[in-house]
Amino acid sequence: MQLPSVIPSEEKRSGTQSRNLLLFQNHRETLDFARRDTGDRRSAERCLRVGRSLNLRMTQGSHDMTSLDYYNIEELLTEEERAARDRARRFVQEEVMSEIVPFHRAGKFPEHLTPRMGALGFYAPYLKGIGFAGLNYTAYGLIMQELERADSGLRSLASVQGSLVIHAIHSFATPEQQTRWLPGLVSGKLIGCFALTEHGHGSDPGGMETRAKRDGDHYILNGSKCWIGNASIADVKVVWAKDDDGRVGGFVVEKDAPGFRAQDIEGKFSLRMSRTSECWFEDCRIPAENRLPNASGLGAPLSCLSHARAGIAWGVIGAAIDCYETALAYSKSREQFGRPIAGFQLVQQKLVWMTQEITKAQLLALRLTRMMEMGSARPAQISLAKRNNVWMALECARKARDILGAAGITDRYPVIRHVMNLETVSTYEGTHDIHTLIVGRDITGINAFGG
Repeated sequence: MQLPSVIPSEEKRSGTQSRNLLLFQNHRETLDFARRDTGDRRSAERCLRVGRSLNLRMTQGSHDMTSLDYYNIEELLTEEERAARDRARRFVQEEVMSEIVPFHRAGKFPEHLTPRMGALGFYAPYLKGIGFAGLNYTAYGLIMQELERADSGLRSLASVQGSLVIHAIHSFATPEQQTRWLPGLVSGKLIGCFALTEHGHGSDPGGMETRAKRDGDHYILNGSKCWIGNASIADVKVVWAKDDDGRVGGFVVEKDAPGFRAQDIEGKFSLRMSRTSECWFEDCRIPAENRLPNASGLGAPLSCLSHARAGIAWGVIGAAIDCYETALAYSKSREQFGRPIAGFQLVQQKLVWMTQEITKAQLLALRLTRMMEMGSARPAQISLAKRNNVWMALECARKARDILGAAGITDRYPVIRHVMNLETVSTYEGTHDIHTLIVGRDITGINAFGG
């Protein structure tokens, strides 16, 4: 399938020339849209100024790019953390932003970015060892923030490939298994998936029905999984199933294993840039040596989810900041009743709310990863951060869409795309309500799951 391209692929241009062409095209389209919308050249020029301010942020150097930091959190970061963030920011600006709209419209992921992100060390960058970036958890969070400023699908790829698949193999595999699978996954040359959720078991993974029965030198898997990122194309599938003793274990199903089939889920209005699949295991035979020997019990996959959830808590801040900055620029240029709408109290109230909640989320995420670096963070504390920050980001996106009015429902601005994506982020890796119950159990000592 030939995807529409904002910048014609057949023309070889430098990165600067390509970004300048994109800027010109966006200015022209915004002016045409505004003329149709208002019928007034003067009003159209005001709308054009909004487009200039928004696109300028994407073409400036990383240190010049504005980013909401109301409490000077920058001062709390180390040089290594800033460098990791800036590297991710440059990647997003120079290699990703021109791809987002056409690929989102097509419902496809720009596959060439997968190995590129591996080369930049974006997959599980907090892990130590040969081939890993060896950064701390805060640097990892900042990378996720910059990726999600672009699109939640981009950050989701990094979460699945890194914090779920690579983390599982790094934590639970033998040295021989690690040597076999990790280099390709870390580089992005191999694609991974993490198959935990089932058609009948989403928030209750402990009720999984997928079974792995030992048969000599093999395991035979039967069951199904649903809402699995990249399952249909994955080279390395980390599958969670119950063994003959009814205990949850991890099993690696490699590409083209007999008895495995998958299909992508069509019709998604959210996370369109992320490939999401359902898959079936029908007497799927794998070598016994593909079992992860150190993964025993449901705590194994949940420990991977904890690291991914911490990345989400940081990542959604990027989406929220993008929505806030888009709404701020728009409100200062859009005039109604003879003045910029930023001068009206109700608009300022929304912008102040966004500033307040983003700042709180930044401080919450920073404290969380500092605790993780000290080894003192508990899973319930990670749940609190995921619960709060995703809620915050979704509310920011909705308020930004309101400020943009009719323009806010088009992909000329990123806000509506963030709104749709964050609906998924609010659901996966633990819904808002599930994390409420996790924190509630932690503070009361009473388990409210299951009634």
